[in-house]
Amino acid sequence: MKKNVLLVVVLFLALFTYATENQLIIAKANKAYAEGLFTNAVDLYKQVLNSGNESWEVYYNLGNSYYKMNDFASAILFFEKAKKLNPGNEDINFNLKVTNNKIADKIEPLPEMFYKRWYRNLVELFPVDPWARITILTFILSLFFALFYVISQRVYLRKMGFWAGILFFIVSLMSVHFTFQNYKTLQNNTEAIIFTPTVTIKSSPDEKSIDLFVLHEGTKVKILDNIGNWYEIRIASGSVGWLPVSSVEKI
Repeated sequence: MKKNVLLVVVLFLALFTYATENQLIIAKANKAYAEGLFTNAVDLYKQVLNSGNESWEVYYNLGNSYYKMNDFASAILFFEKAKKLNPGNEDINFNLKVTNNKIADKIEPLPEMFYKRWYRNLVELFPVDPWARITILTFILSLFFALFYVISQRVYLRKMGFWAGILFFIVSLMSVHFTFQNYKTLQNNTEAIIFTPTVTIKSSPDEKSIDLFVLHEGTKVKILDNIGNWYEIRIASGSVGWLPVSSVEKI
């Protein structure tokens, strides 16, 4: 029993020390950024990521650091990584928009139906964890009002318990769905940023195939397929083609 208690204490202290070290590194990185030492800030933020401490704040700060260094492709990459963890954050979305205006390719996305846009905005209202907490809370409330319906003697109280229970149960089901959708986005590894100054998009995974169009550094693409050292990609306008794997970094 004593050995188990000692093991728990040791693990707790190790986790506490680990968290404290990362906080100190982040504080140093923030200080370096404030002093204009952006390369040092990047190294320190990456040190935190390499330790396994992934957070939207670190990705966001990395994006800002690269932006200050005029490395817009890297800035977009890390802003996109931050957005995956916190899709509704206004600062991330604003900085991502500003940075996209700095790159060569200005690709007009395909028009989106209004109901799809509303649905996406609703899903991205919160990250995974808040949606999960809403799911748990609303499910508990639905059970509470179901019990209220069963034990109440007055008709109007039973009606209130019934409809409130139904409402919270529906909200719980919806938040489960939104949690799952956000989780799928987190696991999605099919988007990438181009990291070569220019890349010619081919009609097939072959250097001798027909040239379709040219993309530039910082452009976001969706990966559709992979054959050997080639990715089939689609851009926001809907155009499709092939490019070398080495020309992109996955988000």
